Amino acid sequence: MTLRKIAAFVLLALPGIFALPAFSLTPSLKGVPGNPGDELFTNASVPHLKIYITAANMQVLRNYQWQWGGNSWARTNVPALVREGNHVYTNVAVHLKGGAGSFRPVDDHPALTLNFGKFARGQTFHGLEKIHLNNSQQDPTFLCERLSRELFLEAGVPTTRASHAVVLLNGRPLGLYVLVEGWNKQFLRRHFGNVTGNLYDGGFARDIDQPLEVNSGDFEDDHSALRSLYEVCQNPDPATRAAQLNQILDVDRFLTFAALEVLLCHWDGYSIGRNNYRVFHDRAASRFVFMPHGLDQLFGTWQSTPESSITPPLKSIVGRAVLQMPTGRQRYLDRMSTLLTNVFVTERLLRRVDELSAVIRPHLGQIPPLEHSQLVAGLKDRIQRRTRSAAVQLQQVNQPLVFDRRGEAKLAGWQPKRDSGNPRFTRGSGATPHLEVAAGGVPSAGSWRTSVLLDAGHYRLEGRVKTDALVAGGISRGGVSLRISGERNARMTPSAPEWTVIIYDFTLLGLTDVEVVCEFRATQGRAWFDASSAKLVRLGSNGAPP
Repeated sequence: MTLRKIAAFVLLALPGIFALPAFSLTPSLKGVPGNPGDELFTNASVPHLKIYITAANMQVLRNYQWQWGGNSWARTNVPALVREGNHVYTNVAVHLKGGAGSFRPVDDHPALTLNFGKFARGQTFHGLEKIHLNNSQQDPTFLCERLSRELFLEAGVPTTRASHAVVLLNGRPLGLYVLVEGWNKQFLRRHFGNVTGNLYDGGFARDIDQPLEVNSGDFEDDHSALRSLYEVCQNPDPATRAAQLNQILDVDRFLTFAALEVLLCHWDGYSIGRNNYRVFHDRAASRFVFMPHGLDQLFGTWQSTPESSITPPLKSIVGRAVLQMPTGRQRYLDRMSTLLTNVFVTERLLRRVDELSAVIRPHLGQIPPLEHSQLVAGLKDRIQRRTRSAAVQLQQVNQPLVFDRRGEAKLAGWQPKRDSGNPRFTRGSGATPHLEVAAGGVPSAGSWRTSVLLDAGHYRLEGRVKTDALVAGGISRGGVSLRISGERNARMTPSAPEWTVIIYDFTLLGLTDVEVVCEFRATQGRAWFDASSAKLVRLGSNGAPP
């Protein structure tokens, strides 16, 4: 496109919105040596992107609001003009991105996806067809995405690369962003010989048993292979399931993927939380490969701490199936040990944090340098605590719970966990040692939890509970329950004025780390769980105690 045509585009498309500064036109970068985008992710430079969108198209973006449960299908791409120094990119497809914690409206601090080739075939940005600009709402250091993606790549798990950029939208400074390359065939070609298979987007908290969006692939309407993976994971026989999993899943790479997610305390990832992932059907190997995404809340923030368990209950379908293989858990622990020795090394991580922090320091904009330095120091402290804790835990990996002659085992080691709102926790003693949770007018969900390692089999969780003036207004499924983490079908008891026995039965297909939950959900009132009565009972094959 000639300079005259560019000027005409500006005059026709953007009247009265802004005056585009003078520029010299340089063609889009094509045929970049090495991997496309290498200079973005290996150099210390931070590009400045000026994005221009017409008033009419800004209104289109305003009309999109993220909804709980995910509604990415409703996102609309609008054309934009993007300038980086002397490089100008026209007809760039832009839409809002982000989920429960990161979505912001276009007039706020929006996260954006820029597709340079969608409306202008062949156009690329530093050789890349598609990039994401993440607003880092959940990581004020702006470092976790880049640091963690480098670790996954070093460990042999494919993922998109990350860097940084400074962004202006219609002349309004938006500040520093995390720049991440897009998920597409261009990315897949760097890691796989055959890129025709489907690349699935896990969306918002969707596992492989639910419909998944296809980011790329020549078989968009054929999800039979993914259904086969789900069916294999449901096989009740551990030995048969292990043999079948090795045929349809890159198990070795999944073990690295899961172990590194847990080491990073990536509670919002696939292994632990069934969220933030991509899964690719590598047709050359006839196996699925899982890849990480949404790596912003790491090293013990929000739902975890740096001392979180290295054997948390995995909620994901594939994670549970792999660790319940006859040797799955031990292979997982061995892989974690290897990662701690070769990849997840404290000194290297701290040095890399300092290097990346120095790169973005001149581009912090309105972020006070002292405040950012304190945030970086906090990140480094969490990294050190995490590596120490993981190393200690590997030396003290728990053994399967021991049951007495009656097939019973008492539960201990309870710790409180705030899930939402403002629950208050009290640990009582006396004739009836109790675990108390209370709410004072705010919709609240909280629980007391403990973890045990259990062999395959049928189990009954049993304990006594009592409530006082429980009001569930404003919260769904109010009341109390006993259950295991990851299972949401436990019956809620809305009220128990006197001590009441609650029973919850469950089945495990293999050796599993289980988190036992005494759950409380209410806006007003309190509940007491009798700690002395809490126990697990091993059931026979007929579902009855031995």
